[in-house]
Amino acid sequence: MRRARGRPRVLIATPVKNAAEYLGTYFALLERLSYPADCLSLGFLESDSTDGTYAALERRLPGLRRRYRRAGLWKHDFRAAFPTDEGRWEEGLQPARRAIIARSRNHLLAHALDDEEWVFWVDVDMIEAPADVLDRLLATGKEIVQPHCVLLPGGPTFDMNGWRDHGRLHLDDFRDGDDLVQLHTVGGTMLLVRADLHRDGLHFPPVPYGVGHPLSRPGRGEVETEGLGILAHDMGYECWGMPNLEVRHHYPY
Repeated sequence: MRRARGRPRVLIATPVKNAAEYLGTYFALLERLSYPADCLSLGFLESDSTDGTYAALERRLPGLRRRYRRAGLWKHDFRAAFPTDEGRWEEGLQPARRAIIARSRNHLLAHALDDEEWVFWVDVDMIEAPADVLDRLLATGKEIVQPHCVLLPGGPTFDMNGWRDHGRLHLDDFRDGDDLVQLHTVGGTMLLVRADLHRDGLHFPPVPYGVGHPLSRPGRGEVETEGLGILAHDMGYECWGMPNLEVRHHYPY
């Protein structure tokens, strides 16, 4: 398959668990992307599912490999049992839950990243995005950038892990202003990262990173995508968000 001239190669990376019910909507979202399919690779890590997610993805692989540049599926169980309903959002579960998500992302990255120039992290339960969302993120020229994830158009920010000023400001605080604003941490429902940053060691901390850091929330370190933001700062990189570029997440309850 020949690559569209001048377009960078992008890995779409998606960790999954008990995601069978979301796969149809997820792949429909990817098919609507205006970005050339021959420049896109897909990578999936399935962990600890009880609903046949791995088998469902495995059945799709031949078709995905015909449409996209390449597609890979890996399995790694963390033996972590969390509620699958609204109970998974309980505050007390979040440190352990997000530690597993961080490990899933890191594990997937180690397997799936090949010669791509960018990694586009996309959650499996995203349901809507502009067809040109990837083009617009790339056009910013920023090395770490996210769109604005909401549940309803014009509604409050859903992905609260992307913030500034010690968690006081989120993307809905910047809506209808500049199209691009600096953040101190990022969310991962949709997130674009230059692949060389990952190759240089930018990862998703599974344990609190940056305790006492001037950008961290007082008295705590940050994990997963928030930890990535603090680590990126320490590596000399900046995080950015697009408050007026909305993408929609499945209602989580």
